Amino acid sequence: MAAQPRTNSKKERRQENEKLILAAAEKVFSEAGFGGATMQLIADMAGLPKANLHYYFPTKESLYRQVVENIFQFWLQAADVFDDADGPAEGIGAYIDAKMEISRRHPSGSKVWATEVMHRAPVIQDYLETTLMEWTEGRAAIINRWIAEGRMDPVDPDHLLYMLWATTQHYADFSHQIETLNGGKPLDDAQWEAAKASIKRIILKGIGVTE
Repeated sequence: MAAQPRTNSKKERRQENEKLILAAAEKVFSEAGFGGATMQLIADMAGLPKANLHYYFPTKESLYRQVVENIFQFWLQAADVFDDADGPAEGIGAYIDAKMEISRRHPSGSKVWATEVMHRAPVIQDYLETTLMEWTEGRAAIINRWIAEGRMDPVDPDHLLYMLWATTQHYADFSHQIETLNGGKPLDDAQWEAAKASIKRIILKGIGVTE
C-alpha cells in the first residue's frame, strides 16, 4: 500500500509556526512594550519552545520589527485603493473601510505601532523616515490632484491623512474604552458597519465630497 502524503509540508509548518509566533508577539508587545516583553513570554503565549522563536527570529528586535512591519504592510495594502480610485468618494471611502477592518482584526499590532511612535520610535525611526515618508508623499499627491480637479475642497493632504489614521486606528488603540462604553462588549458586526458608514459620511462631507 502506498504511503499517504504528509498533510503538512516543511514550508507549511514553518508558515504556521511563524503565524503563531507573530500573533503571540503582537499581543505580548502590545501589553508589555518592547522593554517588558521577553522571548520566553512570547514562546509561552505561542505554545512553542523558546528555541523555536530563536530559530525563526534570532533576536527580540528582529521579531519586534517584523510585527511592526506587518501592521504597516496591512496599512499600505489598504491604501492601494487610492492609486486606482476614480475619485475621493471611492478612494477615501474604501480606505476608511479597509483601515477599520484592520483595526478590528489586528488591534494588538496597531497598539504596538502606537506605543513605539509615542516613545519617539527608538526601534523603527528609519522606517518612518523612509517607507512612511514616501508613502505619505504619494498619497498626498493623489489628494492634491483631486483638489486640482475640483472633486473635493482644498484641504491640507497631510492633515487629512492624520485625521484618517487617528479616527480609524482609535478603534484598535482604544478598544478597551470603546468596549467599556458599549456595555463591556466588543462591537458586533452591525456596529462595525455603522461605525464605518458614520466615519465616511462625516469625513467625506467635511471635505466637500458628494457621493
